[in-house]
Amino acid sequence: MLRYLARRLGQALLVVAGVVVLTFTVMRLVPGDPAVAFAGPKATPGELDAARERFGLDDPLPAQLVAYVRDLFAGDWGVSLHTRQPVVDDLYLAFPASLELVGAALLIAVVVGIPIGVLAARYKTKFPDFGVRFGSMLAVSVPVFWLALALQLVFAGRLDWFPVAGEYDSSLDTTSPLTLWTNITVVDALITGNWPILTSTLHHLVLPALVVAAYPTGVIAQMTRATLIEESGQDHAKLARALGFGETSILTKFALRPALSPVLSLIALVFAYSIVNGFLVEAIFNWPGLGSYAAEAIRARDTPAIAGVTLLVALVYVLANLVVDVLQGFLDPRARTR
Repeated sequence: MLRYLARRLGQALLVVAGVVVLTFTVMRLVPGDPAVAFAGPKATPGELDAARERFGLDDPLPAQLVAYVRDLFAGDWGVSLHTRQPVVDDLYLAFPASLELVGAALLIAVVVGIPIGVLAARYKTKFPDFGVRFGSMLAVSVPVFWLALALQLVFAGRLDWFPVAGEYDSSLDTTSPLTLWTNITVVDALITGNWPILTSTLHHLVLPALVVAAYPTGVIAQMTRATLIEESGQDHAKLARALGFGETSILTKFALRPALSPVLSLIALVFAYSIVNGFLVEAIFNWPGLGSYAAEAIRARDTPAIAGVTLLVALVYVLANLVVDVLQGFLDPRARTR
């Protein structure tokens, strides 16, 4: 197990190193002068020289890369050109809202996707199986922007069941101000017992979380069904069947645990995908997360901010895969030999 963990950790570090080098390269290839973007188009030559010296733009590229890596380890991810704040501080404010949205979406995806995948495997080639396969295919295929607008039109516009946008009712900032601990509104509201903001946030969270959850739910259901059908044909399942166990018991007691190993890997993949996919959803629902921050950075050609968002998403992806690899090693000893 220790060798398995060391191997996975080494692979994760290599991926992070590659992302860092790629991010640095893209920053240097983007057209335009970062010094002009920071100092402004009307900056004097002296101000431009000061900006270039501040960012080390006149140094050789290898020296710039070394300085970039050193600053990353020191927690200095640069200064945003449009907010004029450290990128780390901006990400610290924006990322929790995205994590809140994606976390809620993945919770829905796991709670719904795995059971309906089991249902489809239990009734393979029968009506429940066809229904699950059709629904999951639809969830995977539907464009996220179309689904977001459709839910807004029906449930916010026509039925008026949910708010159309925002994280919570802004008037509560006056009547029930929230004390921040983690910057994740739901968690902070629970910690401080701020029930008005908790209720409002959960109410606002339903529609965007359902939109982000559509794709993960579909792929998790499909993967659960496929792996369960495969595991139910293995020798241990055949032995249980010969001993008189029913198909439901075979699926849930003997096949589900080994079948969850690839599902966990899939969850890590869709977690990182959902963060990026959620950018558009955040824009449609005016959700104050990484999507809004990245959109502003792109409009301002803010390369430090864009690089910061890219690096953060990559780190989250690597960390999620590492956690899943560890869980796989415990759930399925066969994974340790891969």
